[in-house]
Amino acid sequence: MDMHNPHALHAPQRTIGEVILDLRHISLSFGGVRALTDISFDVREHEIRAIIGPNGAGKSSMLNVINGVYRPQQGEIALRGQVRRNMDCHAAAKAGIARTFQNIALFKGMSVLDNIMTGRNLMMKSHFLLQALYWGPARREEIAHRARVEEIIDFLEIQAIRKTPVGRLPYGLQKRVELGRALAAEPQILLLDEPMAGMNVEEKQDMCRFILDVNDQFGTTIVLIEHDMGVVMDISDRVVVLDYGKKIGDGTPDQVRSNPDVINAYLGKTH
Repeated sequence: MDMHNPHALHAPQRTIGEVILDLRHISLSFGGVRALTDISFDVREHEIRAIIGPNGAGKSSMLNVINGVYRPQQGEIALRGQVRRNMDCHAAAKAGIARTFQNIALFKGMSVLDNIMTGRNLMMKSHFLLQALYWGPARREEIAHRARVEEIIDFLEIQAIRKTPVGRLPYGLQKRVELGRALAAEPQILLLDEPMAGMNVEEKQDMCRFILDVNDQFGTTIVLIEHDMGVVMDISDRVVVLDYGKKIGDGTPDQVRSNPDVINAYLGKTH
């Protein structure tokens, strides 16, 4: 894996594999309100899988089910063929699922490097007292983790701002730092919740490139929510479409683009 070459092409360097994540008949309610109703779809290893739909369709709720923020009342999630019951956020992270958020959740007063370093926390094995004293094994471990974080900083082309407090950065760069923090956990499945929301055209192009490169070079499986239909159709391998908490479409971008239910519910409103 070459983390210093962020210009690889999308398709040739990866092979989409077997189903890594299988969501079966997921239903989720809040009080009397149905957020998700009997939704089933799968995610294959190394693919970019998009979840689209109008506002209120249940997209973020579905991501929250995948990474253990919400527990569905019905249905089950199988990860690598094993049904995961009662999975919470910590268990999801340990299983190799990382997440970025619609609203940036960074430590604004901390530097770019330190923010990305927090993504390594699950991998730190040293006893907290050793970490506090910064002695022996803890020091060696910290050096190794920092080296990995520096590779991510190089990969994301943010060397010039590595010591800058995140709160001083423009929005597009903050989103890139949040992607870096998620990558620091070395996830097998990366969940991106509107990674390009609020970005200008140039920032979107940069983020698209990094998402494709993460998928190509690291082999990371990506599940993303995105409102920009041009982006979705350009970078996704398969797309699942939700509307009012129900699945109304699922397939390749071309199949989804020509689905009458999708056109009526979503594409027809935006094009």
